[in-house]
Amino acid sequence: MQTPVRGTQSVVGQMGWVFARPSVTGIEIAWRWLFGIPFLWLCWHGLLQILTSFPIEESGLQSASLANPWLAAQQLVIVWQMYAPPVAALLRWLLPASAVAWVVISAIGRNLVLLRMARGTENDRELKVRFRPLGMILMRAAWLGLLAATLWGWWRSIQWAGATHITLDSEPDLVGYFIWSIFLSLGFFTAWALVSWFVSIAPLLMLLENLSPFGALLQSLKLGREFTGKLVEINLVMGVVKLALIVVAMVISASLLPFSDQVGGSVLHMVWAAATAFYLVAGDYFHVVRLKGFVEFWRVFRGSHAQLPAGFIAHNK
Repeated sequence: MQTPVRGTQSVVGQMGWVFARPSVTGIEIAWRWLFGIPFLWLCWHGLLQILTSFPIEESGLQSASLANPWLAAQQLVIVWQMYAPPVAALLRWLLPASAVAWVVISAIGRNLVLLRMARGTENDRELKVRFRPLGMILMRAAWLGLLAATLWGWWRSIQWAGATHITLDSEPDLVGYFIWSIFLSLGFFTAWALVSWFVSIAPLLMLLENLSPFGALLQSLKLGREFTGKLVEINLVMGVVKLALIVVAMVISASLLPFSDQVGGSVLHMVWAAATAFYLVAGDYFHVVRLKGFVEFWRVFRGSHAQLPAGFIAHNK
């Protein structure tokens, strides 16, 4: 008889399991940084090209008035109108190319993480993970598509907040604008945690139950209330953890600001780099913790009920 997984109470146990197997997190970090470093370099190179053609001095950004919100808003509109066309031209090729690269790299990387996770599990008779890069590519594309739709909704809502609180015929309501921006950003962040579970569990169903990508997506919507509730619960918890990591990274970044004159700019840059590295590594670690939690949920709720093909051995409770 398997011990039931108790939702968020099991997260501490999954954290210990992942921490004791650094190679699993290492694979996650490797594939993310394999994509992230070239992506950031392309962004930086494109930004330098834009600033060479359109210097900041010519935009008037440096002379923006911080004491007059109305004047500052008008100046920012001029800056936006200047930089929007070259930035749009850059994004027209960078975003599609980056999306394709991310889908391929993340599909292979996440498949390798699950393979290593299955080999690191003591009682892994159920966890017969195969290497299915094409299926994982389709799964990751579905995840990215849902993320893009969520970000589009967030961007449109921020545009609405700007259009209703910053107008040309009256003084801009910056307080209202920022209140709505924070509220909408947290709302969409929570909405993503509530709806993204099915595209996160679908790759596991595909690999563990040997389903087709489309069949795994359909099956992820038919998991039952109890299983689905556990997935939503841990997704929300990991969302809160990510917010907490952002706060911790901000605290680390600001820790030496009162002593900036004594320590110098180079030390501040090192602290900021360390805070960024901490956030990225810790974020990757908790991604693996969530994945491990999903695997344990599957083991309890579907491990002995899944229709596994030849080559998959179901665990008898």
